[in-house]
Amino acid sequence: MEILLTNDDGIYAPGLEALEHELTRLGNVTVVAPATEQSGVGHSITFLTPLICKEVYDGDRRRGWAVQGSPADCVKIGIFQFCPKRPDLVVSGMNGGLNAGINVLYSGTVAAAIEGAFFGITSCAVSLEYDEHADYPKAAAVARHVIEQILDQKGDQPQLYNLNIPAVALTRPTEVRVVPMSLERYGEQYIERQDPRGRSYYWAAPLTPDGPGQPNTDLAAVEKGFVTLTPLHYDMTQVAALEQMRQWRLELPGAS
Repeated sequence: MEILLTNDDGIYAPGLEALEHELTRLGNVTVVAPATEQSGVGHSITFLTPLICKEVYDGDRRRGWAVQGSPADCVKIGIFQFCPKRPDLVVSGMNGGLNAGINVLYSGTVAAAIEGAFFGITSCAVSLEYDEHADYPKAAAVARHVIEQILDQKGDQPQLYNLNIPAVALTRPTEVRVVPMSLERYGEQYIERQDPRGRSYYWAAPLTPDGPGQPNTDLAAVEKGFVTLTPLHYDMTQVAALEQMRQWRLELPGAS
């Protein structure tokens, strides 16, 4: 199996190294990752400037390709330039921090997996709840085990998945819950401060849900200590509205 591995935390991130180690048990792994951290960049791509790429090493160990671009850039150029053949699987992660709920829309980690799905390749974003002393090797073993089961049980068509691992799942028995992403709104708060010249600037405060939370979603399941797996789709068409809108009468100015 040919596997393309990327992330949004950068090529030197411990989560990437741990996941690479585990994924080599499934096949040949090509690492193409951002040269620097790209958290929260969403699905941005580079097309107005050159995309600088460099093969990097840690002593004698080859780490992979470092790309001066976004996670989505890494997947694009990885597929067409650096993988020895077309990947059978794209894995993005392991992110240091959960990517559940509406964070999916901002996440560079998830965007990289979506990019793989664009090309008809089964793809999985992997995220671990933030912990300054996170046990990435153990979490990577959990992720690899889940990915193996995905590959064994999914249908013939490529699919896109989002996998989130709460920190507590590494310290006690738990299970995997297949759940939808939460759509609950997060509070938007900014902390106002002043610089030495008296000018105001703002720090985005940590996002917290506005309400008690939606049951039976990824956020609710992670809160209870479950590993969550969510199938995603990048087609943003609202099909129900589309059918209704086809009955509308829409005209342009000057139309007879």
